[in-house]
Amino acid sequence: MKKFVPYIILIFLFAWQSILFAQQRFPRPEFESGYTYPANQLPNQRGPMWEYFDVAVLLVALTITTWLALKKRSRQGLIWMSVFSLAYFGFYRQGCICSVGSVQNVSLALFNDSYTIPLSALLFFIIPLLFALAYGRVFCAGVCPLGAIQELTGFKPVKLPKTAEIIFASVPFIYLALAILFASTNSQFIICRYDPFVGIFRLDAPYTMIIFGALLLLAGIFVNRPYCRYLCPYGVLLNVFSRFAGKHLTITPAECTNCRLCEEACPYNAIIPSGTDQKREEPEKPRKRFILYFLLMPLFTIAGAYILYNLAPALAGVNSNVNLAREIRIEKETGIESVSKAVVAFKESGKTEAELFTEEEIIISRFRKASPWAGVFLGISFVIGMISLTIKSKINEYKPHQGKCYSCGRCFKYCPIIIKA
Repeated sequence: MKKFVPYIILIFLFAWQSILFAQQRFPRPEFESGYTYPANQLPNQRGPMWEYFDVAVLLVALTITTWLALKKRSRQGLIWMSVFSLAYFGFYRQGCICSVGSVQNVSLALFNDSYTIPLSALLFFIIPLLFALAYGRVFCAGVCPLGAIQELTGFKPVKLPKTAEIIFASVPFIYLALAILFASTNSQFIICRYDPFVGIFRLDAPYTMIIFGALLLLAGIFVNRPYCRYLCPYGVLLNVFSRFAGKHLTITPAECTNCRLCEEACPYNAIIPSGTDQKREEPEKPRKRFILYFLLMPLFTIAGAYILYNLAPALAGVNSNVNLAREIRIEKETGIESVSKAVVAFKESGKTEAELFTEEEIIISRFRKASPWAGVFLGISFVIGMISLTIKSKINEYKPHQGKCYSCGRCFKYCPIIIKA
């Protein structure tokens, strides 16, 4: 029964949030005349003190999760931390403030003098990365609400073929590049707009996003953490920082005996097998592949920059002013009057079409300057990914891959070695 308590709490959280939403969506009917609407139609913004309280909760949660993963080695404790994070950062704080989305705040602040990033947002961006550098991806283990909701729904994990895993794993790099590009050009925060789970936390997203989130959770029953593995842009940064972690979760609490019981334990393909029983490839072959991929890096870098540069006008379409200018231009060319809210608001604003078209050109110019750098990032990332496949460290035990491992502790129960206190 104890095994199912966290999942009962998860169901309760969904039910409670639905009740709160119903109360807000369907208030008591007002039959008296002269009804006056409240002055505040939106929830009041939290004060700075409460924002720093969220930072304190983040620090405490990361510290406890680190202790549970590295010292206590408690899978059950990590599940309970996931329940807490889902309740607090997910349903109570409604997915905001969010370390995943803070990537955009940092990008906007770096490339726009008019925007000053809130200190709390900056801390939410930096603190999990520092913990990853010190202890691995403990943020993913039990603190991130997006990971927590998926971890609690992963009942029947299966492994994807390695080829599919490699292809899907490239998507977060593309997502990160586009998120930084759109945020730095002051165009759009796509991570927040297309977050599949914030809509579930708030129950106010477009139905398409709620359906998307529900489908991810259904897929997550079999393919654990599909968003974390194949979409999360912040996970790219955590992956890089975690590779250099000073301490990291281990499969066994003591010396590995190569019993191979944990070999298939990880649904994320994050366990590096021991090389004691494997045939070693002739060193000449991986060396040649390494040299070839390294020489291809300039080609892929230039190709990425060229492709993204030419896509700049299309990518600029995510900017609302560019999209509006194109609507106005189509209206003039076709003679068919547009009835979109943006066009109607523009006509009532008194702003001239010449001003709008000039602004459109400026924004496209910004995209042409920024897009090639996104292409360079993608080209280099692609080549580094290929190079990493040629590098195989010689180890004599089973250990987690420090970049891919989510520190979830699923592998603990497969190790027969028990350290008695």
